[in-house]
Amino acid sequence: MDSYKIKSEKREIPLIPLRGLSVFPYMVVHFDVGRDKSINALEEAMVNDSLIFLTAQKEAKVDIPTPEDFYKVGTVCKIKQMLKLPGDTIRVLVEGINRGRITEILKEEPYFESEIEEVIYEIDESNKEIKAMMRLVVERFEEYVSLGNKISPDVIVTVDEIKEPGRLADVISSYIHLKPDNKQKILEAFDPYKRLEVLHIILEEEIEVLQIEDKISNRVKKQINKVQKEYYLKEQLKAIQKELGEGESLEEEVLEYEEKINKIKMPDEVKEKALKEVNRLRRLSPASAETAVIRNYVEWIIELPWDKQTKDRVDIKKSREILDKDHYGLKDVKERILEYLAIRKLAKDMKGPILCLVGPPGVGKTSIAKSIARSINRKFVRMSLGGVRDEAEIRGHRRTYVGAIPGRIISSIKKVKSKNPVFLFDEIDKINSDFRGDPASALLEVLDPEQNSTFTDHFLEVPFDLSKVMFITTANTINTIPRPLLDRMEIIRVSGYTEEEKLEIAKGYLVTKQLKEHGLKEKNINISENALRDIINNYTREAGVRSLERSIATVFRKSAKRIVEDKVKTVRINSGNLDKYLGIPKYRYEMAAKENQIGIATGLAWTAVGGETLSIEVTPMGGKGKLQLTGKLGDVMKESAMTGISYIRSKAKDLNINDDFHEKQDIHIHVPEGAIPKDGPSAGITMATAVISALTNIPIDSALAMTGEITLRGRVLPIGGVKEKVLAANRAGIKKVLLPYENKKDMEEIPDKIKKRLNIVFVKTMDEVLDHALVTEENEHEN
Repeated sequence: MDSYKIKSEKREIPLIPLRGLSVFPYMVVHFDVGRDKSINALEEAMVNDSLIFLTAQKEAKVDIPTPEDFYKVGTVCKIKQMLKLPGDTIRVLVEGINRGRITEILKEEPYFESEIEEVIYEIDESNKEIKAMMRLVVERFEEYVSLGNKISPDVIVTVDEIKEPGRLADVISSYIHLKPDNKQKILEAFDPYKRLEVLHIILEEEIEVLQIEDKISNRVKKQINKVQKEYYLKEQLKAIQKELGEGESLEEEVLEYEEKINKIKMPDEVKEKALKEVNRLRRLSPASAETAVIRNYVEWIIELPWDKQTKDRVDIKKSREILDKDHYGLKDVKERILEYLAIRKLAKDMKGPILCLVGPPGVGKTSIAKSIARSINRKFVRMSLGGVRDEAEIRGHRRTYVGAIPGRIISSIKKVKSKNPVFLFDEIDKINSDFRGDPASALLEVLDPEQNSTFTDHFLEVPFDLSKVMFITTANTINTIPRPLLDRMEIIRVSGYTEEEKLEIAKGYLVTKQLKEHGLKEKNINISENALRDIINNYTREAGVRSLERSIATVFRKSAKRIVEDKVKTVRINSGNLDKYLGIPKYRYEMAAKENQIGIATGLAWTAVGGETLSIEVTPMGGKGKLQLTGKLGDVMKESAMTGISYIRSKAKDLNINDDFHEKQDIHIHVPEGAIPKDGPSAGITMATAVISALTNIPIDSALAMTGEITLRGRVLPIGGVKEKVLAANRAGIKKVLLPYENKKDMEEIPDKIKKRLNIVFVKTMDEVLDHALVTEENEHEN
């Protein structure tokens, strides 16, 4: 045949290898995807033009295929629909567009991306040889259908209407049951005429096999004796009765459901809905697909704890003992829980509070939620929201979807079998949204005490009362929590720990826990208090205690090796031999104990992982008054720097600075580390002090740190995160801290030991800041 034209096109698209499935052009098919590479390829395809290349694996049992494990010829498909199923599986509906050949695998991670060559044949349909071949294939297909009894005769009408040779071959191939290698032969035949030839040969072989099967079947049927025939007819009669709903098994099941529903104290609306579904089940055939759907729904309704709840332990003294035993410090959180218990004792029907514990990692936000549940004798449920992007995770799937289930909230309530557990939403600040919905919006109803009494899951379609649930959420920062969601929660800040608090936590909790986890006893290891202090000060610098616990685990692990290897009975760890276990100290405690320098000021900053010290460097240079800011600063910090420069210009004479410094000198302000983004209003006075020091050549007290915003008139404005910043100053060995006067009220949060260790000075104006920060001959002795 040579009456055709060829067009060749190349494109780069994601690739998915399929197990036991071949897709032909014009074929609409759905399949399930569970492998990470395949899911990544789907997501990439959806972001672009929804095109995906599907090819069959040579061996279906290969779980992690390489390019050698799948065929080079497959089908370019259009993704029509995607549905997320339970267990991280996605059901995909695709339509085949055109066959293609892999010319090159462009990348294998995080998904296969390939360069595909599509060869398109335009054939002369009026050619008599082609017409003859098409007619032969259609006749063989009709014979195949008549023998097989598995394909609807209506398909023949559809096939007869197809005039295009290539399409005819592909459509027939999608209907007949073939071995994978035969399907691949047809798929690899790009030339429509050759494709028809291959299909004709395969159909001939299949028809021959079907004819032999038919002969065998007829022979076996004749051999069935009278007894077998009677048994066969009786079984058929039973099946017919079951189809007509005359069987007893389904009726017994329906009566059992009705009895259970009537026993449970559930709202009338729910009971009515459940009984209605049970009546529908009664009228359906047991073999109907809808029977399983209704049965699943009714069982969910029955198993939910509509009338089951644990009795609160309203004993404030006992609850306080449990909270103190499990956690050191955290006074505000404990007091809030005890207040809730006191109100529960007075008002029996009080709604559960929505608490949000905000603080750096490692301070015990998640573990205190478990302690709260234990202290009030409630069951505990935890759901991590980090990275959740599907709204169905919260509200569930509607029953119209195959494999629909309720959301994780209702599923968790069913699992704990109590309608009033302590429910923890972990990492609420890391929730995401995409084309599958916005989970944060779905949480609005859950976390609203005025609305959650009628929470409606998409699967249940009836309200479930969540008002008895005590919801607790955790976050590292409130900045990324949507405002409407934040408005529904009571914020309780959990700050970082002081050195003394960390020492108490290590002695009272961490050492005991790590001894147990490493199979050691107290007599095996003797770790001194000074060694624990050195770990806290020289090997960790954090707001929480995770790194501290890991360091203690490292010491115990190496000690356990010595006990087993050297047969030592007791290992003693002190300040002198600690470096043998943890190596060279990572941090210097007296970090701030260095000589005073010109143009370098120490600021204090708040971050999502606790407070940090911030070194600000300023260098004036000859120039034309240009202000250069480096260190990846945000808009707020840039504006603070400009405000500081304007203040200095207005007070140049009082500060003994040349009036024309802004015309003859460039000023470069740098905030290390340059790769870390920094923003916020608390560095205004720090930058202004560093600039004044650089312009006047007066050094800044190196043992002093400061925080506060500056105005054009030199006023010092208040800032947030005072406790975290003061703790950071203490960790860095700072001796004196300057805070805005209006932050005096925040001193209640600062532990007394820290107040005694630091000289905290409250300032109202920049003049006061400079009096304390700049080291002149008059105040050098004082500083």
